[in-house]
Amino acid sequence: MFSDFSKTEETALQAMENDVHVIGMSSLAGGYKTLLPQLMEELRKLGHEDIVIIVGGDIPAGDYEFLLNNGAAAIFGPGTVIPVAAQKVIEEINRRLEDAN
Repeated sequence: MFSDFSKTEETALQAMENDVHVIGMSSLAGGYKTLLPQLMEELRKLGHEDIVIIVGGDIPAGDYEFLLNNGAAAIFGPGTVIPVAAQKVIEEINRRLEDAN
């Protein structure tokens, strides 16, 4: 999980070292529009832009397009049904694994 208290470099490196498929990002301070592009850049530097990034929290609908265009695979706001979100994440992981092969 990536939050306002994590550094993008540390998060990307930990994700790579631990062979994760997904990074969950939440920002109580609304820093996602700054942090997401930074995290994507760090993952690119490490050759791991294949890691799925999901964004959650109370995010204005007007920011969704920006986030999706800058690396978010999915956005989950208040009221998200957990099994539905989990299915979307699994589908995205599978899609990327199929694209890699």
